[in-house]
Amino acid sequence: MGDRLGIDGCAAGWFVAALGEDGEIRWRCERTLVELLQGERRPWLALIDMPVGLARGARECDRLARARLGARRSSVFSPPARATLAARDYAEALRLNRQHAGTGLSKQAWNIVPKIREVDALLQAQPALRGRLRESHPELAFASLNAGEPMAHNKRTVQGREERLQVLEARLPAARRFLEDVLASTRRREVAADDVLDALVLAVVAREGEGRLATLPAQPPRDETGLAMEMVYREWEGWGQARRKPR
Repeated sequence: MGDRLGIDGCAAGWFVAALGEDGEIRWRCERTLVELLQGERRPWLALIDMPVGLARGARECDRLARARLGARRSSVFSPPARATLAARDYAEALRLNRQHAGTGLSKQAWNIVPKIREVDALLQAQPALRGRLRESHPELAFASLNAGEPMAHNKRTVQGREERLQVLEARLPAARRFLEDVLASTRRREVAADDVLDALVLAVVAREGEGRLATLPAQPPRDETGLAMEMVYREWEGWGQARRKPR
């Protein structure tokens, strides 16, 4: 088994937390996703907090994730239709999304369109990465490591950071020191504390879910380019409706 990676978008580009077979936690921050993945050893599995498969309308994985996250449901927003990725500004994005998906588009979704476009371009250009670079969601990941219980506090609050660190420390004792080291080595306008925690929990799920990865929905549909419209998390027997995804 190679490295297990968690990837989150940040102001500087992309942040990755990598858990190696030797137990070491490594990290990198790069401007582009291609640069980020170039130095990774093979084989690897990466869970990324970014929409991958794009539907013409609402995605089932988003609906199911919201249903499981309770107070954290607002952290799951609807991604744009594929045609909307061509938009040059928010007004054009609204027009294209209404035309192709029948709905508007939130400003939050529009703000990450460049990153969605980047992920999509990479997976279209390098089909071998499909199945290795997979969509997940940090709040779903935290809940799946917390006996199915969503986090009680917003991740940007002191309480939210602490409860997420406690979940991580139960499986990764060095999590707090890792966060401190990264924050000491980066600027807050480039990498925020929640970027680090989000990437780290996805790496933990990728590692701990070995042989126990499940998806929402259990049988993910594919978009028009063949990309799975799914959210990957660690299977927990109390959640049900999960299907193991051996790799």
